[in-house]
Amino acid sequence: MSTPRYTGIAKGLHWLIGLMILVSLGVGLYMVDLKLSPTKLQLYSWHKWAGVTIFALVLVRCIWRLTHTPPPLPDDMPRWQRLVAEGTHYMLYALMIAIPLSGWLMSSAKGFQTVYFGVLPIPDLLGKNKELGETLNLVHQYLNYTMIAIILVHIAAALKHHFIDKDDILRRMLPARPH
Repeated sequence: MSTPRYTGIAKGLHWLIGLMILVSLGVGLYMVDLKLSPTKLQLYSWHKWAGVTIFALVLVRCIWRLTHTPPPLPDDMPRWQRLVAEGTHYMLYALMIAIPLSGWLMSSAKGFQTVYFGVLPIPDLLGKNKELGETLNLVHQYLNYTMIAIILVHIAAALKHHFIDKDDILRRMLPARPH
């Protein structure tokens, strides 16, 4: 009997968004300590463009998830693991929406409009407010640190299922089925 797997679109969105999040996190962590320079400004632009793209892809992913039931978890999986898996996924979805929104709100409050790929101006959500911008900066940072922790838990759980439990939890999301 074959293991139920995620659809190709679900897998593609998972891996594309995951890769974009990891790159965006890396760029974000790197750029914040740079001195003001054309390189820093370019990295901020790339980071914001990635955030807008991630946000749009996550909306597509949410619609896909709502209209396509994911494969069921194994019947023999303990209830606590099911609850943790479900909670972790909800937290990831919430963070994938909240982080780009907090960045957008922060940029708006700081008076730095996002111009997507230097062409499409994204409307500001807030008026310029320095204090609010600083608060939103902290919110954005803490949400990202939380995302890092949840991603590490997600990866650790997938590897535990694959190498220790030797079940098909990881295989059903892999781009190609290993033999």
